[in-house]
Amino acid sequence: MPELSRAQSAYLLRIKRDRQLIITARILVFAGFLTLWEISARLGWIDSFIFSSPSQIARTFYGMCLDQSLFSHIGITLAETLLSFFFVVVLGIGTAVLLWLCPRLSKILEPYLVVLNSLPKSALAPLLIVWLGANERTIVVAGMSVAIFGSILNLYTGFMEVDPEKLKLIDTLGGGKKDELFKIVLPSSIPLILSIMKVNIGLCLVGVIIGEFIGARKGLGYLIIYGSQTFKLTWVLMSIVILCVIAMLLYGALAFVEKRYTRRL
Repeated sequence: MPELSRAQSAYLLRIKRDRQLIITARILVFAGFLTLWEISARLGWIDSFIFSSPSQIARTFYGMCLDQSLFSHIGITLAETLLSFFFVVVLGIGTAVLLWLCPRLSKILEPYLVVLNSLPKSALAPLLIVWLGANERTIVVAGMSVAIFGSILNLYTGFMEVDPEKLKLIDTLGGGKKDELFKIVLPSSIPLILSIMKVNIGLCLVGVIIGEFIGARKGLGYLIIYGSQTFKLTWVLMSIVILCVIAMLLYGALAFVEKRYTRRL
């Protein structure tokens, strides 16, 4: 491997320092926010009953971990999110492939998909409870409803933007739609699929929480609603913090997969 020039070494060092500076600044901003929040609650600048404080949230989290009541709520929300995400990925890719294979069908369904994608999903949740009942299946469907329509539209658009010259080459060599799909369309769309998956995992989590708001007896969404109704606002803020951590971990996992795939190219 050739040695790096002095200019290249300086450039790489500058990039490394910039990255370290950004990470340090993020940590300092977060630590400063927590410190200001704690001090404001202790000195009475804000009402600690309404806004709680980092120390109260930490004590509540520790106490609920000791009696293991929190783990079931986290596990249920996480399982419902992953299940709805799985169905969104499978149904999204499957439907987008079907629309790509049948252009006439895509022209018929496209306006309906656009309308359903723009519909506020929180408006569907009460109807889902009435139609399907207050159970985990309904919450999974609520999670799917937030992401599925946009996923189909974005995937179908990506499939249609595949290089036409490559498709023409397959056709010239005597290949059919199946060859175009598995040799050109799907392989070239993997980066797009991974990018859409990173967005969908967060949307599924949002949909699951909306469903838990209305028809759940367990889960972080239920904790938020129950805590707000009984004025246990520390429970509410603790659940929100846990949801932020879950969203970051799920997004980070998919970003890691995307990065590993990109390096292989």
